[in-house]
Amino acid sequence: MALVLAASPLDFDLIGLTVALIVFAVFFILSAKLVWPKITKGLDERFEKIRHEIESAEAASRKAIAAQAEFEKRLQDAREQSARMIEESREAAKKIGADLVAKNEAELSDMKTRAMADLESAKESAVRELNDHAISLATVMASKILRREVGATDQQRLVSESLAELGKGSKN
Repeated sequence: MALVLAASPLDFDLIGLTVALIVFAVFFILSAKLVWPKITKGLDERFEKIRHEIESAEAASRKAIAAQAEFEKRLQDAREQSARMIEESREAAKKIGADLVAKNEAELSDMKTRAMADLESAKESAVRELNDHAISLATVMASKILRREVGATDQQRLVSESLAELGKGSKN
């Protein structure tokens, strides 16, 4: 026991140190040959997996950005197309309106022309009736004045003379 008490904690034990260094060297060499490759392989695999996931995430991000750009482009195209369609509809409505106005004006003009023709025809018919009545009246008066019956040739001559006089009177 005296030996144990006599030893100082600062004393250097060369045999213990040598054994510890040999054990450490053997452990280090064995772990460097057997364990360390497995650890580095696991770390490398994890690094590759993380790198692959990052690359996949970046690719997905690029695809999402491209898809968003495509969506925005299609949306803009749809907006432009709808604006064009609205403008075309407005133009078509204006054209249809103008066509209807032109058609109505043409129909009104045609109706006016027909009405004027009908009026002119009615006027001519009335003038003929008036002339016929005047001729009949003149014939009756002439027969009473002459106290005789006017024949067909006399009547024809009187009609011609009366029409000639009416024609001269209407021209003046």
